[in-house]
Amino acid sequence: MENQEPEIEKLPEEEAPDREPDQKKLKISTIGHETDSSVPAAGGSNVAEHRKPKYRRRKVAIVFAFCGVGYQGMQKNPGAKTIEGELEEALFHAGAVPEADRNKPRSYEWARSARTDKGVSAVGQVVSGRFYVDPPGFVERLNSNLPDQIRVFGYKRVAPSFSSKKFCDRRRYVYLIPVFALDPCVHSEAEMVRTDLGYEYVKCVECSKKGYKIPVGVMGKDTDCDSKSLEVQSDISSSNCDALGTDVKCEALSSSVPNGEDNLNSEVLDGADVSARVVTEETPDSSSKAEDMEESDTLAKGEVKNGEGRDMTQSSFCYGEKEKERFNRILSYYVGSHNFHNFTTRTKAADPAANRYILSFNAHTVINLDGKDFVKCEVVGQSFMLHQIRKMIGLAVAVMRNYAPESLIETAFKKDVRINVPMAPEVGLYLDECFFTSYNKRFKGSHEEVSMEEYKEVAEEFKWKHVYSHIGSAEEKDGAVAIWLHSLNQRNYPDLRSNEYKPDEVIVYKKIGEASEQMIDEEKMRVKENSNGIVDKVNDGTSEGKIMEERITLEESTTG
Repeated sequence: MENQEPEIEKLPEEEAPDREPDQKKLKISTIGHETDSSVPAAGGSNVAEHRKPKYRRRKVAIVFAFCGVGYQGMQKNPGAKTIEGELEEALFHAGAVPEADRNKPRSYEWARSARTDKGVSAVGQVVSGRFYVDPPGFVERLNSNLPDQIRVFGYKRVAPSFSSKKFCDRRRYVYLIPVFALDPCVHSEAEMVRTDLGYEYVKCVECSKKGYKIPVGVMGKDTDCDSKSLEVQSDISSSNCDALGTDVKCEALSSSVPNGEDNLNSEVLDGADVSARVVTEETPDSSSKAEDMEESDTLAKGEVKNGEGRDMTQSSFCYGEKEKERFNRILSYYVGSHNFHNFTTRTKAADPAANRYILSFNAHTVINLDGKDFVKCEVVGQSFMLHQIRKMIGLAVAVMRNYAPESLIETAFKKDVRINVPMAPEVGLYLDECFFTSYNKRFKGSHEEVSMEEYKEVAEEFKWKHVYSHIGSAEEKDGAVAIWLHSLNQRNYPDLRSNEYKPDEVIVYKKIGEASEQMIDEEKMRVKENSNGIVDKVNDGTSEGKIMEERITLEESTTG
């Protein structure tokens, strides 16, 4: 019997090769991914059909474009609708990002070549990361999960160390500014119209005809001048207003508008080449004085064509060779390495990040959108800060409209000067292209070139269909730039106040970090300038005691 027991045990051992593998498979299947490899032996061909092909993640650079209207910028921000948020969801639904890595961009090495502000568009944006791009049809799957205003052009296989942010050498932005924005005589702070009571200041006549709603305060700070007589003469000459050809003094006896809703200031916009005597009385006697103002009748009627300047009988402004040469000269001040702390927010002058290098800035091309001419301003730089380009355009337009001298741009680069620089609307700005010159040279033989060369045609089509059409329609319907021009005055931006034709007067700037007694100091300076022409400069190494001593000595010398 003892000999039979081993024989009984041997029978299961002979059958063991058929049973033991099954038990091992069950144990292995609960641990790892070997379940798929073991299914064909146990489950047959039916289960093999459900086996997913094994794909590897690839490091790629995705080239795409978008229209920024309705989005809060490019960078993902919790609670806000952003371009990155849309793109990340599309990558997940296209199978490029697994469920475990959803909403975890660091896990797949996400990087962007440029950030854009709210409402800003892009035609050559590039992002990079490790994605599952197989099987074929990755671009089509992405676009099927994206809205029409976001389109992916294609992708390139790149080196494992590639980052669209770190390897981007240059970025080119384009800002489309309407031609009429460069005309000092169009969309000024207040315009004159003839009424039954004479001439009165009103908000922009053209904006009123278009139905544009000018926000409260955009016309400048209100001042009490109901019964004051003001004589405002401008020393700034402009060849753009020669067609007006009038030289009449301006005297406003009342600034009240008959509808009772608008209580506008009775000052004429600084920078115009004309000063007209405006009499607004609440008595019928004003009609006799209005007869003396026939020379300024063209200005009083306020017949303006938005985007084309005034009528040919009123203004002959166009973006000709003379205007082009002047505007490009103004933009050339930005070229080079400068401290742009005044052209951004939350960045101090001492911060090394404020130093930026601009390679080129020009405006040679004019395009027509919806019947309006736009100047194409192209700027190329290594990198840009928040609002930097819009503020650069804003100050350049202010100089072009004679609200500030050209020297103010160089002054804004100084570290010890803080200036409130006007910022142009976001509608006309878009990212045109990102350049990866150094990377393409380094990996020329082993990897594809990252550029827009292959996507030029489709990018140009997207640009005209979505970006340009939005810029043209936004100006026609909303008048974004026209309304902004009304706020572009020396009352809203007192730091622009200067007279380059009087060397005795100097701009008074705010010292960095000086917040207290600011209004008091400005008022003192105005009184001194009006009385004896004394102006103080702000220097870093000058103490308050020395400043006071200089003021006293200057006052004694002038009074003595």
